[in-house]
Amino acid sequence: MTVMILICTIFAAVSLLVHYASHMLAFRTLTKASPKLDGSHMPSVSLVRPLCGIEPFSAETLDACFHLSYPQYEVLFCIEDANDPIIPLVREMIAAHPYISARILIGEDRHSPNPKYNNMKKGYREARGDIVIFADSNLLIPEDYLQRVIATFDDGCALVSAPPFGNRPGNLWAEVECALLNSYAARVQFCADAAGFGFAQGKTLAFRKTDLDMGGFAAMALEPAEDAAATKWARKSGRRVRLVSPAFPQPLGLRPLKAVWSRHLRWARLRRATFPLLFAPEIFSISLVSFAAVGIATFLLQGPVTVWLGLYVLAWYGADFTTARALGWPSTARSLMALPLRDLLLLSIWIGAWTGRSFTWHGNAMTANRQSEPQG
Repeated sequence: MTVMILICTIFAAVSLLVHYASHMLAFRTLTKASPKLDGSHMPSVSLVRPLCGIEPFSAETLDACFHLSYPQYEVLFCIEDANDPIIPLVREMIAAHPYISARILIGEDRHSPNPKYNNMKKGYREARGDIVIFADSNLLIPEDYLQRVIATFDDGCALVSAPPFGNRPGNLWAEVECALLNSYAARVQFCADAAGFGFAQGKTLAFRKTDLDMGGFAAMALEPAEDAAATKWARKSGRRVRLVSPAFPQPLGLRPLKAVWSRHLRWARLRRATFPLLFAPEIFSISLVSFAAVGIATFLLQGPVTVWLGLYVLAWYGADFTTARALGWPSTARSLMALPLRDLLLLSIWIGAWTGRSFTWHGNAMTANRQSEPQG
């Protein structure tokens, strides 16, 4: 019994220490001054935005493409289905901004089991810029988006990426997704970047066109997730993945539980398939495991479980809430309600990732299986 108490106490203490250290490191990374782009070197840019259907904030996120403060860029909208309802909206925007070089690329490209990669390929083939940036359709990019992405490149960098932060939640489950994206996923990713182990997130993937032509784009077809494949390609080339800081917003609006669950289960199953040795220990980053350790240790010591567990929970979630408030992320009373729901969801998602490999993305049935060779 004494050994069990010692194990649980040490685990809970170390977990809380790591939790606080990760918040401080992430906050430091997210608030550091962004690198400035040398005005004498402004490479041309191709901004590729794969689209599939109309989303709640499509008009706002796509209109932002036409208001970027960068001198040389083109926008390539990639759409698979010629009958996609997003097409009239994009055409209207292009017509309203004739001074911006923008095109719609329509057609199916079945080169891999990943429909997003297939849709991106049209943009890669047509891109004329020195830098090619793939940005998801639901990312709200600011005016200086291109400058910040390009300035993050350095000599040892093969790929620049940027995880999103969720904002403008319209209901409780959207608030839960903010907690998943912000004080959990973004915190972990920016900590990894600060430690020199940065990895890509598919919301923003930026490459030198020469790297894509030398096998970088083909390499993204080797994994079911293009961002994981891009990370492995960058590391194999002996170079790094760098993250843009601070993060870019993704407005959420109303989110049903089913949508939040399916999205994050998809990501979890992809992580399990592509980085299994890193995915397995994720269970220890979920607060409920540490909460259980505190409860067990206090119970075995015959102490007031409610008091000690309550203090520990307040300390844990206090770090989440304080970081969110300091960074301007959603941080209201509803945000506090979302934190325990987030962790219940994280635990069920982690378990669910081990019980299957299939998922659905934009109506496409997929499995988290690695492809041996790129096609096409």
